[in-house]
Amino acid sequence: MQVTDLEIPGCWLIGAPARHRDARGWFSEHWSRRTFESVGQGHTWVQDNLAWTEKAGTVRGLHFQSPPSAQAKLVSVLRGAVLDVVVDIRRGSPTYGRHVRAELSAENGLMMLAPRGTAHGLVTLKDDTLVMYKVDGFFDLANDRTLRWNDPALGIDWPGVAGTLVSDKDAVAPLLAELPAYFEWDGA
Repeated sequence: MQVTDLEIPGCWLIGAPARHRDARGWFSEHWSRRTFESVGQGHTWVQDNLAWTEKAGTVRGLHFQSPPSAQAKLVSVLRGAVLDVVVDIRRGSPTYGRHVRAELSAENGLMMLAPRGTAHGLVTLKDDTLVMYKVDGFFDLANDRTLRWNDPALGIDWPGVAGTLVSDKDAVAPLLAELPAYFEWDGA
Protein backbone atom coordinates (compact mmCIF):
# COMPACT_ATOMS: atom_id res chain seq x y z
CA MET A 1 0.00 0.00 0.00
CA GLN A 2 1.41 3.35 -1.01
CA VAL A 3 0.87 6.25 1.40
CA THR A 4 1.65 9.81 0.35
CA ASP A 5 1.98 12.51 3.01
CA LEU A 6 0.22 15.60 1.74
CA GLU A 7 1.01 19.24 2.55
CA ILE A 8 -1.38 19.27 5.53
CA PRO A 9 0.19 17.41 8.49
CA GLY A 10 -1.66 14.14 9.14
CA CYS A 11 -3.45 14.21 5.78
CA TRP A 12 -2.63 11.25 3.54
CA LEU A 13 -3.49 10.09 0.04
CA ILE A 14 -3.59 6.31 0.15
CA GLY A 15 -3.02 4.22 -2.94
CA ALA A 16 -5.52 1.62 -4.02
CA PRO A 17 -5.21 -1.69 -2.21
CA ALA A 18 -4.11 -4.57 -4.44
CA ARG A 19 -6.88 -5.87 -6.68
CA HIS A 20 -6.71 -9.60 -7.38
CA ARG A 21 -8.33 -10.17 -10.78
CA ASP A 22 -9.81 -13.25 -12.39
CA ALA A 23 -12.59 -14.02 -14.88
CA ARG A 24 -15.25 -12.84 -12.41
CA GLY A 25 -13.72 -9.41 -11.79
CA TRP A 26 -11.51 -8.54 -8.83
CA PHE A 27 -11.22 -8.89 -5.05
CA SER A 28 -9.54 -6.41 -2.71
CA GLU A 29 -9.10 -5.86 1.01
CA HIS A 30 -10.58 -2.36 1.11
CA TRP A 31 -9.38 -1.81 4.68
CA SER A 32 -7.29 -3.99 6.96
CA ARG A 33 -6.22 -2.90 10.44
CA ARG A 34 -2.97 -4.87 10.08
CA THR A 35 -2.09 -3.18 6.79
CA PHE A 36 -2.96 0.33 7.97
CA GLU A 37 -1.08 -0.10 11.25
CA SER A 38 1.98 -1.22 9.27
CA VAL A 39 2.09 2.22 7.61
CA GLY A 40 1.53 4.13 10.84
CA GLN A 41 -2.21 4.69 10.57
CA GLY A 42 -3.46 4.16 14.11
CA HIS A 43 -7.07 5.32 14.02
CA THR A 44 -9.77 3.18 15.56
CA TRP A 45 -12.71 3.44 13.19
CA VAL A 46 -16.10 3.33 14.95
CA GLN A 47 -18.57 4.05 12.15
CA ASP A 48 -18.90 3.74 8.38
CA ASN A 49 -21.01 6.32 6.55
CA LEU A 50 -22.30 6.11 3.00
CA ALA A 51 -23.30 9.13 0.93
CA TRP A 52 -25.02 8.57 -2.40
CA THR A 53 -25.32 11.51 -4.76
CA GLU A 54 -27.50 11.48 -7.84
CA LYS A 55 -26.00 14.30 -9.91
CA ALA A 56 -22.51 15.46 -10.88
CA GLY A 57 -21.62 18.91 -9.56
CA THR A 58 -23.15 18.32 -6.13
CA VAL A 59 -21.08 19.77 -3.29
CA ARG A 60 -20.95 18.18 0.16
CA GLY A 61 -18.98 20.20 2.68
CA LEU A 62 -16.79 21.51 3.97
CA HIS A 63 -17.80 19.52 7.08
CA PHE A 64 -16.22 18.75 10.45
CA GLN A 65 -17.18 18.10 14.05
CA SER A 66 -15.83 20.32 16.80
CA PRO A 67 -14.41 19.00 20.07
CA PRO A 68 -15.20 17.00 22.05
CA SER A 69 -16.64 15.13 19.05
CA ALA A 70 -13.91 15.74 16.47
CA GLN A 71 -13.49 13.06 13.83
CA ALA A 72 -10.82 11.85 11.45
CA LYS A 73 -12.21 10.51 8.17
CA LEU A 74 -10.97 7.94 5.70
CA VAL A 75 -12.80 8.67 2.44
CA SER A 76 -13.16 6.37 -0.55
CA VAL A 77 -15.45 6.14 -3.56
CA LEU A 78 -17.37 2.93 -4.21
CA ARG A 79 -19.09 4.11 -7.40
CA GLY A 80 -18.47 7.20 -9.54
CA ALA A 81 -15.89 9.91 -8.85
CA VAL A 82 -15.32 13.00 -6.70
CA LEU A 83 -12.85 15.81 -6.25
CA ASP A 84 -12.05 15.41 -2.54
CA VAL A 85 -10.84 18.44 -0.54
CA VAL A 86 -9.36 18.78 2.96
CA VAL A 87 -8.79 22.20 4.62
CA ASP A 88 -6.59 22.70 7.70
CA ILE A 89 -8.55 24.65 10.35
CA ARG A 90 -6.11 24.16 13.26
CA ARG A 91 -5.16 27.66 14.45
CA GLY A 92 -1.39 28.03 14.61
CA SER A 93 -0.77 25.20 12.15
CA PRO A 94 1.87 25.95 9.50
CA THR A 95 -0.78 25.04 6.90
CA TYR A 96 -3.78 26.81 8.52
CA GLY A 97 -6.31 27.76 5.85
CA ARG A 98 -4.58 25.73 3.15
CA HIS A 99 -6.14 22.82 1.35
CA VAL A 100 -5.22 19.64 -0.47
CA ARG A 101 -7.33 17.90 -3.07
CA ALA A 102 -7.37 14.71 -5.08
CA GLU A 103 -9.65 12.91 -7.47
CA LEU A 104 -11.00 9.76 -5.84
CA SER A 105 -12.93 7.28 -7.94
CA ALA A 106 -14.15 3.71 -7.92
CA GLU A 107 -11.77 3.16 -10.81
CA ASN A 108 -8.56 4.50 -9.23
CA GLY A 109 -9.32 3.17 -5.72
CA LEU A 110 -7.52 6.04 -3.97
CA MET A 111 -8.47 7.04 -0.41
CA MET A 112 -7.98 10.32 1.48
CA LEU A 113 -7.32 10.51 5.21
CA ALA A 114 -8.61 13.77 6.69
CA PRO A 115 -7.24 14.17 10.24
CA ARG A 116 -9.05 15.76 13.17
CA GLY A 117 -8.83 19.53 12.93
CA THR A 118 -9.59 19.65 9.22
CA ALA A 119 -12.73 20.37 7.26
CA HIS A 120 -13.62 17.91 4.52
CA GLY A 121 -15.69 18.34 1.39
CA LEU A 122 -16.16 17.06 -2.11
CA VAL A 123 -17.85 17.66 -5.40
CA THR A 124 -19.20 14.77 -7.42
CA LEU A 125 -17.64 14.45 -10.87
CA LYS A 126 -20.07 11.80 -12.12
CA ASP A 127 -23.77 11.09 -11.71
CA ASP A 128 -24.68 8.22 -9.38
CA THR A 129 -21.68 8.50 -7.04
CA LEU A 130 -21.39 6.51 -3.80
CA VAL A 131 -18.85 7.63 -1.19
CA MET A 132 -17.84 5.77 1.98
CA TYR A 133 -16.39 7.49 5.05
CA LYS A 134 -14.79 5.58 7.90
CA VAL A 135 -14.79 7.84 10.98
CA ASP A 136 -13.07 7.53 14.35
CA GLY A 137 -15.82 9.33 16.29
CA PHE A 138 -19.58 8.99 16.34
CA PHE A 139 -21.83 11.59 14.70
CA ASP A 140 -22.82 14.35 17.14
CA LEU A 141 -25.38 16.83 15.83
CA ALA A 142 -24.55 19.31 18.62
CA ASN A 143 -20.96 19.58 17.33
CA ASP A 144 -21.65 19.25 13.59
CA ARG A 145 -20.00 22.22 11.81
CA THR A 146 -19.52 23.54 8.29
CA LEU A 147 -17.04 25.88 6.59
CA ARG A 148 -18.15 27.68 3.40
CA TRP A 149 -17.10 25.51 0.48
CA ASN A 150 -16.51 28.43 -1.90
CA ASP A 151 -14.81 30.87 0.52
CA PRO A 152 -12.46 32.90 -1.73
CA ALA A 153 -9.86 32.98 1.08
CA LEU A 154 -9.40 29.21 0.71
CA GLY A 155 -8.47 29.46 -2.98
CA ILE A 156 -9.95 26.07 -3.86
CA ASP A 157 -10.02 25.55 -7.62
CA TRP A 158 -13.33 23.72 -7.87
CA PRO A 159 -14.24 22.28 -11.27
CA GLY A 160 -16.80 24.21 -13.32
CA VAL A 161 -19.62 21.82 -12.40
CA ALA A 162 -19.21 22.50 -8.66
CA GLY A 163 -22.20 24.05 -7.00
CA THR A 164 -24.87 22.60 -9.27
CA LEU A 165 -26.50 21.45 -6.02
CA VAL A 166 -25.52 22.63 -2.53
CA SER A 167 -27.46 22.10 0.70
CA ASP A 168 -28.91 25.16 2.44
CA LYS A 169 -26.59 24.51 5.41
CA ASP A 170 -23.47 24.43 3.22
CA ALA A 171 -24.53 27.51 1.20
CA VAL A 172 -24.65 29.76 4.28
CA ALA A 173 -21.78 28.24 6.30
CA PRO A 174 -19.30 30.64 7.90
CA LEU A 175 -16.21 31.81 6.07
CA LEU A 176 -12.78 30.88 7.46
CA ALA A 177 -12.38 34.40 8.90
CA GLU A 178 -15.68 33.95 10.80
CA LEU A 179 -14.91 30.48 12.12
CA PRO A 180 -14.26 30.22 15.88
CA ALA A 181 -10.97 28.62 16.94
CA TYR A 182 -12.36 25.12 17.35
CA PHE A 183 -8.90 23.54 16.96
CA GLU A 184 -5.42 24.66 18.05
CA TRP A 185 -2.26 23.28 16.46
CA ASP A 186 -0.50 20.94 18.87
CA GLY A 187 2.60 20.50 16.75
CA ALA A 188 1.87 16.87 15.90
